[in-house]
Amino acid sequence: MKNLKIEIVTPVYNRRELTLQFLRSLRRINRDGLDVHIIVVDDGSTDGTSEAVAKDFPEVQIVSGNGNLWYTGGTNLGIKAALENNADYILCVNNDSIFEENCLKNMVECAEKHQRSVVGALLLLWNEPHSVFQVSPEWKTSLGGWRHWYQQTVWSVPQKPWQVDIIVGNCVLYPAKVIREVGLMNEKKFAQYGDAEYTPRMRRKGWKLLIEPSAKIFCKPNDVPPKLSAMPFKKLVNTLFFEPHNVHSIKRLLNMNIYGAPSKIEGLIAFVIFWGRVALRKNKLKSKESSEKPLSEIFADKILNE
Repeated sequence: MKNLKIEIVTPVYNRRELTLQFLRSLRRINRDGLDVHIIVVDDGSTDGTSEAVAKDFPEVQIVSGNGNLWYTGGTNLGIKAALENNADYILCVNNDSIFEENCLKNMVECAEKHQRSVVGALLLLWNEPHSVFQVSPEWKTSLGGWRHWYQQTVWSVPQKPWQVDIIVGNCVLYPAKVIREVGLMNEKKFAQYGDAEYTPRMRRKGWKLLIEPSAKIFCKPNDVPPKLSAMPFKKLVNTLFFEPHNVHSIKRLLNMNIYGAPSKIEGLIAFVIFWGRVALRKNKLKSKESSEKPLSEIFADKILNE
């Protein structure tokens, strides 16, 4: 029986040591029944990333960007190269990740078992390897958009694949046919965070979004963004209104809601509710604490410098 062709795509920029660590972890994975090929999209790194990869991992294909791709454009460029290589599946993954031995194999087996499915790994923090990270956000229009799990562990999540509303883009296995069906990520609306609308778009086309709990990958914790309250006024205005790739960008938040929601109307409603929650929080009207904290409250905390 012919091995399944798996193309692994990662966009990189000036993170040489993390990229080399990532590639070393891939050398140790279980490849039984899989023909694995890796594509690194180097978007103009100046720290010798491409040279180091070429030296230590000559089997890896390096695709060079123009320095202005950001996450979404870099991932799209890698996906295009993967499709040209006649992939059966394309794994898009961040380069600050370490693979558990059977992660990829278990993701592929899940996708093969569940037809018309896109599969995400169980993301775990590498400094707290029992802690689940950015897995299984749930859309709630009435609460201002996406709600994230908190305080979940490898022991508290379901033990079988479960269906979700969105798969965060740290590690996602796409059948090549879903990409041919729905197209690439939206670079125009999302220079960064193209994953915010990608799997919801697939879901609206009838594809199942699944998390495979036996596919474990360990991720670098997110960097803490600068607080808005500490910024000078001019910088604050630029950050909110004129830097669409910034985590604090209002335009980015609006686009995430409109294009990531079940419908554009629900996205607009959630956007209004989100800012209403910010206003309420400013007036010290707090909702009851729970283990499931709304993304809107996280954003409000950043704005108000809690």
